[in-house]
Amino acid sequence: MDYANIIADIGEDYVGEITLNRPKQWNAFNTPMASELDDALWEFDRDRNVRVILLKGAGKAFCVGIDVSEFSGKTAMEYRSWIDHMGKALVTIGRISKPVIAQVRGVAAAIGAGLTAAADLAITSEDATFGLTAINVGLNCIGPAVPVARSVGRKRTLELLLYGEMITAQRALEIGLVNRVVKGDELDRAAREWAAVLARKSPLAVQTAKKAFYMAADMEYFTSLEYMTDTLARLCTTEDSKEGINAFMEKREPVWKER
Repeated sequence: MDYANIIADIGEDYVGEITLNRPKQWNAFNTPMASELDDALWEFDRDRNVRVILLKGAGKAFCVGIDVSEFSGKTAMEYRSWIDHMGKALVTIGRISKPVIAQVRGVAAAIGAGLTAAADLAITSEDATFGLTAINVGLNCIGPAVPVARSVGRKRTLELLLYGEMITAQRALEIGLVNRVVKGDELDRAAREWAAVLARKSPLAVQTAKKAFYMAADMEYFTSLEYMTDTLARLCTTEDSKEGINAFMEKREPVWKER
């Protein structure tokens, strides 16, 4: 896969890496990058050699937001289309079957914070910072605020959205925006190892769990429990479930059949 604004690579450990690759611009989103990221996510979702997707940024920052050089001179309808295009990955991450782990170093602002929140899991270096900063230039980050709110709740999101202040990695961990914080020089190794551990689980079970979680999130409580029961019952009939139980009983590593 050849891209101009991202790097996509697949390892032998079933981990696919997508790197935002505009380091001189601190990985600011432009129109081509938004297209390429969305394409790569779907491409990895179709690839049987990928079980987990690791999303990171080249250089010193994860992503500082949308490239303001593309901002001026649009009609309201053109802005609507442009904003929708820039935010496609926020939707796609939730729709694809493979889990996405955000690996965050440096600044993750605006859509960078949105990508962190939209990712299924997130690991960050201890010097990373996060914020919904567009309010400081007379705009707002209401799009990225949607996945942020699903992670940290209404009042914390509104504080980020309305004040536009950056928070530390430790604060992001405390409020539930990220899962893990590690030392900067350990981030690459720790993120890859964490992704590789997940990639060794049954792909069918992992993907079913992700889909069921998002489907049930907006359901009424008792309806969601019934949905989860039905989902688990179907999973119990698969070859992977039988293999997993047999491997556990026989004290060996399972060989997943993905069906």
